[in-house]
Amino acid sequence: MKKIICLALAAIMVLAIAACGENGAKSDQELADEAAKLIDAIYVQERTDKTDEQCTAAKAAWDALTDAQKELVSGEYADPDYFGRDTGDASADDPLNADEIGNKEILVVSFGTSFNNSRATDIKGIEDAVAKAFPDWSVRRAFTAQIIINHIQARDGEKIDNMTQALDRAVANGVETLVVQPTHLMHGAEYDELTGVLDQYKDKIATIVVAEPLLGAVGSDASEINEDKKNVAVAIADAARKDGSFTTLDAVEESGTAFVFMGHGTSHTAKITYSQMQAQMDELGYKNVFIGTVEGEPEETSCEEIINRVHEAGYKNVVLRPLMVVAGDHANNDMAGEDEDSWISMFAASGYFDNLSTQIAGLGRLTAVQEQYIAHTQAAIDSIG
Repeated sequence: MKKIICLALAAIMVLAIAACGENGAKSDQELADEAAKLIDAIYVQERTDKTDEQCTAAKAAWDALTDAQKELVSGEYADPDYFGRDTGDASADDPLNADEIGNKEILVVSFGTSFNNSRATDIKGIEDAVAKAFPDWSVRRAFTAQIIINHIQARDGEKIDNMTQALDRAVANGVETLVVQPTHLMHGAEYDELTGVLDQYKDKIATIVVAEPLLGAVGSDASEINEDKKNVAVAIADAARKDGSFTTLDAVEESGTAFVFMGHGTSHTAKITYSQMQAQMDELGYKNVFIGTVEGEPEETSCEEIINRVHEAGYKNVVLRPLMVVAGDHANNDMAGEDEDSWISMFAASGYFDNLSTQIAGLGRLTAVQEQYIAHTQAAIDSIG
């Protein structure tokens, strides 16, 4: 009798599963895959007339998933962290995309970050400082990474202008004098793209001037340094010292501690800037400060090269800190992440060091860095005459 009942129940389950299939019910994986596809669709560098709709659809699909289904999300770019990772409170930020600009605008242009706390502290920190320094100007924001703009919009509902949107807004508001302050480190690929977009608006805005990026002129060789690089070198070494609870830089050296600053790196000719920053550290006598890059360009800035140099110099303790305006994805993942290819993991795997730590802090939150951007903005304004 029990056997007959079991067989009957099994038959009912088969019929139920078949009925679900006929009714179009989808498996957990199918639902997760659909959400992943919608996320991948907004992981693009071009905004279209469908972008707003696509951002809404991606978030709606994610919200409809159960917690278990969210863990199954996997696409070309999509993963559970895209919407699921807690990066802080987006409401602490300000997209600075209001109209009523007036006829004088300072447009602060950044690559951008989807890390809410870092965006509010690092990028907004620079924007707020610029706004305070130039109260007679309207300060607005633009990001150059549409991928990041889409991420923030879909996840948090915060809409940030890209370059074209910000410039169209300026034209529509009757801006006659536009000062563009890039938050980029150098005259690299992002800077070149920025100036390319501005060229399209020369006939629409009477006066457009572009201020220097943080580290100023690139220079012709690895040994060429300038006051901008010196100011930043001093500022970041001192910030690392303070955050490491050292009383002096000499105390850092005496403790056998090295500071490793991790930049992005680039194949652009401006990559020499990283070598110049190392030359600047050497010039200042900071023997325990090393400049590396995620991309390993220049070659001597790769993680493997930096590990060997720090080891050969005899330092047993290492503090890793980003050489980036914002402490976003690279700082949290490439530098301080748990994966075996993160910098802290690779330093640990070498077996050379006794103590390893990270400082997750972007350059944009440092007062000295903010003041340098302000000086560059002032110089741009003065050039107008």
